[in-house]
Amino acid sequence: MRNIKEDVTASGEIIALVENEIDYAIYGEEYIEEGARKQMDIAMKLPVSVAGALMPDAHQGYGLPIGGVLATRNAIIPYGVGVDIGCRMALSIFDIPGENYFGNEAKYKRELIAHTKFGAGQSFKGDERAEHAVLDSNEFGATRFLKGLFDKAYGQLGTSGGGNHFAEWGIIEFAERDEILNIEKGRYVALLTHSGSRGFGATVANHYTKLAKEPCRLPKEAENLAYLDLNSEAGMEYWIAMNLAGDYASACHEVIHERLTKAIGAEVLAKVENHHNFAWKETLNGEELIVHRKGATPAGKGVMGIIPGSMTAPGFLVRGKGEVNALYSASHGAGRQMSRKKAFENITREEMKAVLKAHDVMLIGAGLDEAPGAYKDINKVMAAQTELVNVVARFEPKMVRMADDGSRED
Repeated sequence: MRNIKEDVTASGEIIALVENEIDYAIYGEEYIEEGARKQMDIAMKLPVSVAGALMPDAHQGYGLPIGGVLATRNAIIPYGVGVDIGCRMALSIFDIPGENYFGNEAKYKRELIAHTKFGAGQSFKGDERAEHAVLDSNEFGATRFLKGLFDKAYGQLGTSGGGNHFAEWGIIEFAERDEILNIEKGRYVALLTHSGSRGFGATVANHYTKLAKEPCRLPKEAENLAYLDLNSEAGMEYWIAMNLAGDYASACHEVIHERLTKAIGAEVLAKVENHHNFAWKETLNGEELIVHRKGATPAGKGVMGIIPGSMTAPGFLVRGKGEVNALYSASHGAGRQMSRKKAFENITREEMKAVLKAHDVMLIGAGLDEAPGAYKDINKVMAAQTELVNVVARFEPKMVRMADDGSRED
């Protein structure tokens, strides 16, 4: 039986944390900062926590650390999902040999700029607006709150946010034929995108975090882990809103990929995508639990995902091994080794340009906070999770577009 320690303040009773926290698996422990470990330790003391894991790209965030995976019993934590609900990766592999990229950079640059829009709050106007079946979802009428977000969602459909969101052309290499994807050994031009549910998802996250904090009063160090009972009205509303935000994030990627595929006149050989800020109902040890993956890639047995590096480091197309100790998860990227503030203080524009030149990468936009040096070594991160995923192919970024206005939505 878990030992509960009562914690009461003058303002009233606070939900007690558990004294004997549950053990959890840590991958790449030597690469994980103390702040992320402490946040995960606190999360494991929640009365609703059942199991957890920390990925090798983990770093400190709000509430649950980025790179944290947490399974709870009948409870959903809005900040355990993250502010950018449904933030995800999407990869399209084209029927274009990798060598075709070289000598055609001007075309790829022109179309990338023409068919993407970046920055917090950015939206399309009038005839620029995209159409997609997600806009017809009945869930937009489920609550007055969601109805009020429809216009924002419509305008931002097919746009990307600020911070670490990107759209990039690159070359993906298969060292051998992949039977499941039906792709031959070789190098192909590919499009990789990273973004989420934009202002719609952020508004949902902040609204329901505020609602969660009213009945779920936790000690100060745990207050951003406030949770909603899934049987409560607010809990059911959040679950509907979160899933709609996930569908919306997927639709945003679909719009971008369809527009760019048409622009370059290509056929898609295969497309792979995955959420990494979301919660799922999954069975663990015979019990249905809510598995939060905040900055973690689903890696169930045979499940495909994309783990990017930085703007100059490789990304990896992977297939999950279904490791139960990791709660069927893997890292969602390289992870930050330097905060945004420290990156601005320690990296110069000249240093960033030199790294880009050395790797033959063209950059459109992005601030120093997204410089390659701000991120961990993706090769070390991948080496720390060989138990979790098999590498299927390696993606090399060649042309990267990010927000250039300093906005942040990650």
